[in-house]
Amino acid sequence: MLRILANDGLEAAAVQTLREAGHEVVTDFHDVEALKTVLKDFDVIVIRSATKIRKELIDAVKGSRLKLMIRAGVGIDNIDVAYAEENGFTVRNTPNASSASVAELALGHMFNLARHIHAANVTMKNGEWNKKHYQGIELAGKTLGLIGFGRISRSLAHKASALGMKIVYTDIFEIEGYDEYESMTMDELLAVSDFISCHVPLAPGSAAVIGDAEIAKMKDGVYLVNTSRGGVICEDSLVKALDSGKVAAAALDVFVEEPTKNQAILNHPKISLTPHVGASTDEAQERIGVEVVHTILHFFNK
Repeated sequence: MLRILANDGLEAAAVQTLREAGHEVVTDFHDVEALKTVLKDFDVIVIRSATKIRKELIDAVKGSRLKLMIRAGVGIDNIDVAYAEENGFTVRNTPNASSASVAELALGHMFNLARHIHAANVTMKNGEWNKKHYQGIELAGKTLGLIGFGRISRSLAHKASALGMKIVYTDIFEIEGYDEYESMTMDELLAVSDFISCHVPLAPGSAAVIGDAEIAKMKDGVYLVNTSRGGVICEDSLVKALDSGKVAAAALDVFVEEPTKNQAILNHPKISLTPHVGASTDEAQERIGVEVVHTILHFFNK
């Protein structure tokens, strides 16, 4: 029998499947200090974005029963992967499960920004009828620049191109098989894009991918979307660019600190906000659960 700690929760069907297979699944949340002791008695830990597995926790549990760490999601920047693997742990994620959901959220934010949906919603609830204030733009005919061209970005490209958007992208790797979209350098993409959506990881301590210098290279009135990782867009740079009008509006699902306490971000009228819900759909969570179960059973049956 395996003992599995789903520290940030796990989809109910996945929990049931593992229990029916004879394994113990615990879904209680423990903070890092508690994990240093509790985790030694588990074979597997499954986390989402809330739990961080850093060097101090890895040092506390190495040599114990624990063998497998799973990030139930795509990004694994909340795990010190290299250090964990150096100390004998295996780290896995669920890269296929949430691509469509995150891409749909990014596209939803783009519609939101283009038609002022977030602002109109709030002001109408306040009793205002600001019909003349909310003239927007169409997405059709606009250029969407994708920073990073992995699974999520490709899904968004497919959806946005169906709306009549021109798709350009930049990636550190050579991408084959997507000739319908145009590959560019970062500087070229920044110069031509009407909308820019970020889909890249960010290692702890790394500099922002988009800061003052990158924003200066963009079109005036560009729209920015970040559903990847907080810190990919420098929050201070973004606020300055919104205040100056260089950036028309922005949408953020991720933040440097989560939950964010940045009042300049939270209260800015030109920012549409969601609380890191890119993968928060029934379908994505079901697929994540299936991937987690497969990963666990395959790992311990090999």
